[in-house]
Amino acid sequence: MAEREKRMVRIRTAVLLFLVLMTGAGCTPMDDLIVAVFGRSMRDQPAIQTHQDPRLPAEGSVSFASGNFPAQPGEIAAGQPEGVTPPPPITPIQLLQEDPIAVDLENPVPADAASLERGGEMYARSCAPCHGDAGAGDGPVTAAGVMSFTIVEGPALERSDGYLYSIIRIGRGTMPAYGHQITHFDRWHIVNYVRQLQGQLPDGQADDTNDSGQED
Repeated sequence: MAEREKRMVRIRTAVLLFLVLMTGAGCTPMDDLIVAVFGRSMRDQPAIQTHQDPRLPAEGSVSFASGNFPAQPGEIAAGQPEGVTPPPPITPIQLLQEDPIAVDLENPVPADAASLERGGEMYARSCAPCHGDAGAGDGPVTAAGVMSFTIVEGPALERSDGYLYSIIRIGRGTMPAYGHQITHFDRWHIVNYVRQLQGQLPDGQADDTNDSGQED
């Protein structure tokens, strides 16, 4: 029994020493063994960089951005259109500082009856719960203590179209971002509808619509 116990001690010591050596050497011995057996090393392979897509898009695939940037309002995107440049990424800090990138965007959508109708529909879905049907900041969720602000009085009247577009896109303060669910042109339709609520449309553009954005 004594001899057997000594042999077991030697085996345990050898195993422990092997594990210590392997731990100190990292994966190098294992990698060397792979090289000897398979002829290739884990250390010698192309590395995928941060944010790099390892595969090319499938032929005929539609990019995620295409849903937000079709060629023109009302058109279903069938791929990223030529000549359409998406607005650059912006941050809440840029919006707070009124960076021209965020506030000087030019509204590409005329405030005609079709735009106001679409804007009214999208406003009712996403904006009215907080801002209210008339934009007075008295939407139904305010009864639960959610803070909201009027968009038909005060500073909102002085905001640029680009500012309104950007705040819909990325949010600010208590207002969450809606860029993930309100598409590019729909944001501009909402901007036009808000201008109607504010009474800021040029004469003649709002005459053929009622308060809901529907044609009379």
